[in-house]
Amino acid sequence: MALLIGDIFRRTAAMFPDRVAATFEEAALTYAALNAQGNQLARVLQRSGIGAGVRVVTWAETMLDIAPLFVALAKVGAVFAPLNARLEPEEATRIAAYARPAALVTDARHAEAAEQMARTMAVPLFRLGGGPGPGTSLRDAASTASDAEPTGVAIRETDTHVIFFTSGSSGRPKGVMLSHRANYLRSYQGVFVDVPERTVCMFPLFHMAAFTVALAAWQTCGEITFLETPTADALLGAVTRRRANRLYCIPAVWARVLAADTRRFDLSSLRILDTGTSATPPELLSGLKERFPGTVTRVYYGSTEAGAGTALPDRDVRRKPGSVGQPVPGVELRQTAAGEICLRSECLMDGYFDNPDATAAALVDGWYHTGDLGMVDDEGYLWITGRLSEIIRTGGEAVAPFEVEAALATHPAIAEVAVIGTPDPQWGEAVCAVVVHRPGAPLELDDLRRHCEGRLARFKHPRRLEVVDALPRTAATGQIQRTLLAERLASRS
Repeated sequence: MALLIGDIFRRTAAMFPDRVAATFEEAALTYAALNAQGNQLARVLQRSGIGAGVRVVTWAETMLDIAPLFVALAKVGAVFAPLNARLEPEEATRIAAYARPAALVTDARHAEAAEQMARTMAVPLFRLGGGPGPGTSLRDAASTASDAEPTGVAIRETDTHVIFFTSGSSGRPKGVMLSHRANYLRSYQGVFVDVPERTVCMFPLFHMAAFTVALAAWQTCGEITFLETPTADALLGAVTRRRANRLYCIPAVWARVLAADTRRFDLSSLRILDTGTSATPPELLSGLKERFPGTVTRVYYGSTEAGAGTALPDRDVRRKPGSVGQPVPGVELRQTAAGEICLRSECLMDGYFDNPDATAAALVDGWYHTGDLGMVDDEGYLWITGRLSEIIRTGGEAVAPFEVEAALATHPAIAEVAVIGTPDPQWGEAVCAVVVHRPGAPLELDDLRRHCEGRLARFKHPRRLEVVDALPRTAATGQIQRTLLAERLASRS
């Protein structure tokens, strides 16, 4: 049997038609409604000539109407290719044109700019939601279409299901191609799932993690709740309202949750707390264990290109603080001579869309080269120590920023810290600590160097200190934008 994403919705609609599949704000879709609306949209798209292999670019904020569209595209074999909703029109047009889409789908907020984009690319424009406005309203067009399964479709599990784009902030964007098979395997949770997964999703619906989390819930015949903005109150309110049993947040968002007054919410339904995508401080994990007794905490390491690579289970969270665990079932891990982490599994991307050079550099003999540096202990547990491209070369020595950040993070005057290399005539590069300091806490470079004594070799100690109000982070995952940070410091100098 082929592993096709559309089959998940056919199966669950037949098994549990009245069970809620997805919610957003006050709106909800049952499995029967999600499958039926997906079928109706599939027929609308087919009438417009959209079928297997073509790409459909979406440019929209998070809204429930995206879920049936996701189903429809999977069933007709078209490729779902969402753009970051926060892109400016010029950026969005550049990435959309690179994708060479057969159609563009937008929402009311982006409709005016999207109309010009569609005209420039000479493709039809569809609009999520009903009523008047630029483009064809998918909701209105689907209301009169048959909700029977679409016919005349031939899809293979190895066909591309989705393309997720890099930000495209510099240079040519990269579109990660994932097949039906890869996405099915990434979200499959085994034969016996006694309790359907009820998850609140913090990720926007242009991000791969949003659909991985959603598919994981749908594979259990469970429920996903989407949010417009992942504030602590919004997340905890949704957990209370929907009786969610799983919550996945990146570390920066978990920090917001721990800073909130959780006593105002009924969180007794929570059973699983997950995190990952960036370094997870041990004190954050301890905070989760203390604040949410009776839950399990898990840490994942992975990427859009590879899916989940390793996992640290609850039993090891306190025993191996700072580790991202061991390879998950079906994943092999090895390191190059330089220490770069490489992964191999059935869940890897097929490559970068229309970019053979980037694909050849990332996928070598079936191994995905992550660009991350790591250390594996004698029990096979992995620690991430930095990025290959971020290694600081100072005085002939190599310094991993993550290692220095971990040492500096324990300084009482530091709220947040990022370490980068800056040009230095004597050392080649200088280790620079960029710090957000706590109010009223004085901080000097000599303080940092004394703090590193006994923790780090002297060549790893910071030689430069910069104090900033906030560290630049990616909107979706909260990861520090080191390149942007270096550019800002260079312009300041």
